[in-house]
Amino acid sequence: MKRKINTLYFSATGTTQRIVLGIAQELVQLFGFEAKDKTFNFTWPEFRACDISYTEDDLVIVGVPVYAGRVPNVLLDFLNTVKGNGALAVPVVVYGNRNYDDALIELKDILEEDGFKVIAGGAFIGEHAFSETLAQNRPDEKDMAIVRGFAHQIYSKIITQKKLSSIYVKGNKPYRKYYMPKDKEDNSVDIRKVTPKTNDSCIDCKLCVNVCPMGSIDHDNVAKLNGICIKCGACIKNCPVDAKYYDDPGYLEHKLELEINFTERREPELFME
Repeated sequence: MKRKINTLYFSATGTTQRIVLGIAQELVQLFGFEAKDKTFNFTWPEFRACDISYTEDDLVIVGVPVYAGRVPNVLLDFLNTVKGNGALAVPVVVYGNRNYDDALIELKDILEEDGFKVIAGGAFIGEHAFSETLAQNRPDEKDMAIVRGFAHQIYSKIITQKKLSSIYVKGNKPYRKYYMPKDKEDNSVDIRKVTPKTNDSCIDCKLCVNVCPMGSIDHDNVAKLNGICIKCGACIKNCPVDAKYYDDPGYLEHKLELEINFTERREPELFME
């Protein structure tokens, strides 16, 4: 059976996109045919209103970032509507070098409930959404070599196993609660309502409006939010004049804690059997 290679991903700053497309592109080469028009990027709100359906001929690489150790809750409504119809799936989660906690097992469960057969899974590292130093410039070339090797393992499993086995991935059931930072007195710090500020260097280029995955930044006044902020880092990391920033003390303390305590390089974890 010829496999159609598909990608389905959310990637506000491009790290998840790079890993998912890296796997898919290597698989296209291995299967020896072009997979045209099979990429679905649901980063933007209008695409999360689409109906997505696959067939048994499809192999879908599904990627999401890890937010607070879980699949981002703003993506759950969309993900729960995707129809697998027996397609093969490879869940991929990308985290900022702290931990992926229960994100991978949660994504695997969602895909299985959607009617996919999950045959492999992976947790990869990308530059943290809050920081430009934590997991800086990852995925790097070492990561991408693992990405390509992972694709080879997936291909080998598909062509050698008559009955493709489902997989085990690390995680807890019931899932952990969403990770919440603590202050120096061990009190929980809730940063969910923290929003970015805009300084006087803003040139009103509207780039932040275009990259916000929630569509929350006001077009006429980019300092104003009309919806939620998920702290994805897109507006800050893409601003050409560094006009976007956070000044909330709890957020900044958590950011510093991450940058100090999680500097040791984490490596991708792959699950195949």
